[in-house]
Amino acid sequence: MRFDPLLLALLALVAVAVLPIAATAQPAVPPPAKPGLALTVFPAKSGKTLAVTSPAFQQDGDIPFENTQYRGNVFPGLAWGKGPYGTRTFVVIMQDADVNYRGGPLLHWSMYDIPGGVMKLPAGMTAPPAGASFGPNVRGPNHAYMGPHTPPGPKHHYHFQVFALDEDIAADPALSYDALAAAMTGHVLASGELVGLGQADPNAPPRAPAAPAPAAASPAKP
Repeated sequence: MRFDPLLLALLALVAVAVLPIAATAQPAVPPPAKPGLALTVFPAKSGKTLAVTSPAFQQDGDIPFENTQYRGNVFPGLAWGKGPYGTRTFVVIMQDADVNYRGGPLLHWSMYDIPGGVMKLPAGMTAPPAGASFGPNVRGPNHAYMGPHTPPGPKHHYHFQVFALDEDIAADPALSYDALAAAMTGHVLASGELVGLGQADPNAPPRAPAAPAPAAASPAKP
């Protein structure tokens, strides 16, 4: 069978044109998240606020040691008001405002795609409610609650921030904070926060001393 040389030339040109497009069709990389408290970085479109409470502590009150890494690291429980019309999901972000980590507060914990009809996370929670997912924290994506581990010194302010969104965020076990920030930007209908104070546990056992460095091997004798 013989092929028309002109047809072969056209097919070759099409292949050359398509290859660069296929090579550059990479998943979009989200821009770096802006540093700062999430409540400031992701303002609500209408300025509406959500009342946020916890059964474990009051606004600007001390977070019990049981809810910190010093003891049980038990989730303290969180509740918030109903989102405004158009709310599809909620996002919760916990940050330590008194630690400067890479130019912003330390990300302790997050949860996203909480269904719009859910307005409470029970004390002692160990798994997200149906439909929701654990989000990233300072250690990486998909992490459960990581309570305070405040170093000795002044108390730290831990911000439990809740956001009502007008969209869903697809579940992704590899979701980064940059990707979460990109998904939230421009979609916050209302927000609110509860601030708790963390401090070092005076009864915490002292940290074990670091293991000594191994001794250098003696040079072999001739």
